[in-house]
Amino acid sequence: MTAPVFVVEQVPDGPEFVLEGPEGRHAVSVKRLHAGEDVVLTDGRGRWTEGVVRAAEGKDRLVVAGLATIHEEPWPTPRITVVQALPKGDRGEVAVETMTETGVDAIVPWQASRCITQWKGDRGLKALTKWRNTAREAGKQSRRVRFPEVADALTTKQVAALLAAADFAAVLHEDRGHDSEPLATVQLPTQGEIVLVVGPEGGVSPDELAAFDAAGARTCRLGASVLRTSTAGTAATALLLGRTGRWA
Repeated sequence: MTAPVFVVEQVPDGPEFVLEGPEGRHAVSVKRLHAGEDVVLTDGRGRWTEGVVRAAEGKDRLVVAGLATIHEEPWPTPRITVVQALPKGDRGEVAVETMTETGVDAIVPWQASRCITQWKGDRGLKALTKWRNTAREAGKQSRRVRFPEVADALTTKQVAALLAAADFAAVLHEDRGHDSEPLATVQLPTQGEIVLVVGPEGGVSPDELAAFDAAGARTCRLGASVLRTSTAGTAATALLLGRTGRWA
């Protein structure tokens, strides 16, 4: 198994570092790490270093030694962004968690017209913070050193602009009355930006589909079955990672 990952504001250049605060508490009191165990320290933005636990002190201090080289993970290509319509309840955090663990590069919350959930005022800021914290924790859990970016929530007009700038853009839309093509066979770029839109429980509205079509987005389907909005993005991310060779 790879070494557990802990987040630091700035990756230390060694030779020793004391991990304190919430991360130190998690390492000492939850993970119960001991001297001699390997750990990875990362800023979550691609920079990381690896060391060995020298000592665990108290309940929230982990002394890491043997830090020598700072590595930088290159930006993935093609980069995969999922525009996720706001699900109801805690399904948004479920979607963020599983997409992060699968390997998505960026997540964009979308206030679609048929969303039951509304991000407004303090409630919206709180929900966005939850999404970002979920991405951070899922990134650590899955041993990533570059966590997905979680953008501010976008309107349909803003999403259309994002699609227009992408090297490949698609909307997942499972409607027999609307032409679509399998995401499993559509031609994909080997570099650049792939942006995929996942609609809400009530589906993408005709006006939204028209706006995205005008922006150059393809209409695609995942398969014969219809997935929940909280799982469709994860399934699509896995498919795209496999098709572009990033899971090779």
